[in-house]
This record gives sequence, structure tokens and C-alpha cells, in this order.
Amino acid sequence: MAIRFEKIVTGRFGNPEASTLAGYEAAGGYQAIRKILGKAEPKNVIELVKASGLRGRGGAGFPCGLKWSFVPQSLNPKYLAVNGDEGEPGTFKDRELMIRDPHQLIEGIVVACYAVGIAKAYVYIRGEFDAPWRAVERALGEAYAKGYLGENILGSGFGCDVYAHRGEGKRGHPRLKPPFPAVVGLYGKPTVINNVETLSNLPHIVNNGAEWFAGIGIDEKNTGTRMYCVSGHAARPGLYELPLGLTCEELIYEHAGGMRNGKALKAVIPGGASAPVLTAQEVREGKVRMDFDSLAKAGSMGGSGGVIVMDETACMVQAAGRLARFFEHESCGQCSVCREGTGWVSEIINRVEAGRGRADDLATLASIDPNMRGNTICVLSDACAMMFGAFLKKFHREFEAHVEQGRCPLGSPYPA
Repeated sequence: MAIRFEKIVTGRFGNPEASTLAGYEAAGGYQAIRKILGKAEPKNVIELVKASGLRGRGGAGFPCGLKWSFVPQSLNPKYLAVNGDEGEPGTFKDRELMIRDPHQLIEGIVVACYAVGIAKAYVYIRGEFDAPWRAVERALGEAYAKGYLGENILGSGFGCDVYAHRGEGKRGHPRLKPPFPAVVGLYGKPTVINNVETLSNLPHIVNNGAEWFAGIGIDEKNTGTRMYCVSGHAARPGLYELPLGLTCEELIYEHAGGMRNGKALKAVIPGGASAPVLTAQEVREGKVRMDFDSLAKAGSMGGSGGVIVMDETACMVQAAGRLARFFEHESCGQCSVCREGTGWVSEIINRVEAGRGRADDLATLASIDPNMRGNTICVLSDACAMMFGAFLKKFHREFEAHVEQGRCPLGSPYPA
């Protein structure tokens, strides 16, 4: 089935001037807020985004306009928290949006704030992201100087302040929910949390209409495009903006150039480290589409859009061990199931990969998996379990071979 396609959020990536205010304006920037500020009812902007079918591009794929509608209009102040952390392995899209087209993000922020009645927004950028931080700070200065931010934007009577907040290296502590951020969030006030890519779509939806956006993608629940971050053993790894609904095979073989050095495909992680791995057979025989619902049906998820491609030479134990180390490092330590579980998983898998696996290690891993799910404040423990559970189930014989032979049968270097 043919899917209509046009680039949306990366349409200006080829223009080196797009990161500047002059370049953004010359390419049609800041027309969306001119169209709505003081002219459209905020509730109508929410309905426009609902009708477009835009879903969150940060991981969960929750409908953006519906999320906004949960925020109580009678409670003030309200805040917008912009997720520019992008900490999941295999994901590298938001940093490029912030570097190459920061004004697109800023305009999207203003659209969201106007729709929900928010006067202050905070862009959280991970501490390691020096170039994105500098690009956003520079763009914010330009936007304030031109009157696109601050009080009485464009004489509309609507004001909005945006601050960039850089990660400080402190440990994040999730809290129990409910209450959810829409009611009790930043500073204990109603808060909308949106990803950088999600917000970057908003100026285009306002300018071109909900029907236009909904016409791109596979169906009414999977509209628009996604930025797919292809890494690993593809011939042309990189960042690809493509319509929701193309198949995994199309992404790898038609856009990313197929497999490097003519090797055979072995496995694909379709949505970042948290997304359960898919085997080559699942990808090929299932004709798995890369939209949110199709990936869920296939037993994985769209996640953050990180597509990690592995060929026949890849060791699945080594790959699982590397990801297990990430989850162990990221655990905040509040929940014993996560704090201890991620550590055990990392230790066991990497011991197996190093050739020191014991006969009962695989049974131990299998028993840890269900106990790490649904028992913690946040879903990091669940994500770790989904990751290694899929590797262990789908490549069990490879794990067994490591234990039986006391080494990696594929000759992968250790440490991972």
C-alpha cells in the first residue's frame, strides 16, 4: 500500500541558515503563531491537534491533543516541560532538531502554551548536549529580541516565557502516580510534558491543517511522520524522517541501504533500548510496520524511534549485556526491584558473555524477568525486563552455547 510522504520536521535540515531567526523566517517560520495568537480560541487549537492524530514522539505514543485536554483550565499557573533529554541508547533525533531548527521547536512551544493556557515553559536538555544547549539558548535570545517570546507576543495579549534548563548530573527521582502531571506536576502545578519532536510538528499542523497531517501515515491512529534513528550494521546508518506505517524492511533496505558488507539481517531493536528485539524472521515474515500499533501487535514498541540493526555476526548476549549495563546505570535506586534487579541482570548476562556462565544462570534470568515488571514507581525496571526477556526468549540457544562452551561462540570481544 502506497503511503503519502513529505518531510515535515526535517524539511529545513539542508539549509544551514535554518538555525537562525532570519533563516527560519525566510522559510516561513513564525507564521503559525501569527495565525492563532489572539485570533483562534485556545480550545480550538487543542481540537485541531486532536483531529491531526499527532501522537507523542518521545516513547509512549500518547495522543498529544488528548493529553492537553486533561489539564484543568481553572487551575493556574500551569507549566510546559519539554523533554530534550534523549537518554535512550540508539536515539539521536531530538539533538538534531535542537541544533538544526531550534526556532521550529520554540514556535511549537508557543503553540502548545497558547492552547493550554501556559505562561512558562522549561526545555530540559541533558547535560552532555553542549551543541543543542548553545543552539537553543541562542535561538531563545533571538526570539525574545524579535518579540516572539515574552509579554504580549505580536500584540496578541498572550505572553509566554521559555527557559532552557541543562541537566546538572543529579539523580532523578520518579514519584508515584496518580496524581498525574496534568494535575500535579512541576512545582506541584498542572504540567504538560511533550517531547522535542512532538512539539516541532505543531507549527506545520497549524499552517497546513489537521487533514493534511492526518493524510500522512498508515491510518487515522498513526498519522504524520517519525524520525527513525538507524544505527548498527545498516549500510547507511543515519536519521530518516519517514511516514508512520512503512515496513521495517523498507526502512532498512530501501532507505538505509540494506545490510553492511552484504551480511544477513539477524535482529532489529525497533524503538530504542526499551523496545523488545525482533528477529529477522519476524521482520521478514510479519512484514512489520514501523507505526505505534503495528509494533505493539508484533510484541515490541515504537518507543523513541531508535532502530538498532544487527547482522549475522552480532552476538545477542553481548548486545543484551551492553543494554543491561545501561539500565543498571540509570536506575535511581528508589525501588529495590529495580536497584537490585538491574544489577543482577547486568552481572549475570555479562558473566555469561565473558565465558564464566553457570548452568543455572539462564533459569535465574528467566525467573527475574516477571518479578521486575509492574512492581516499581517508574517503568525503567519493566523496560529492562522487556529487553533481556526478549533476548533470552528469542535467542535462547545462543545464550546456552555461551554457557556450554565457556566462551562467546561468535568470537565477540569482551568486555562488551
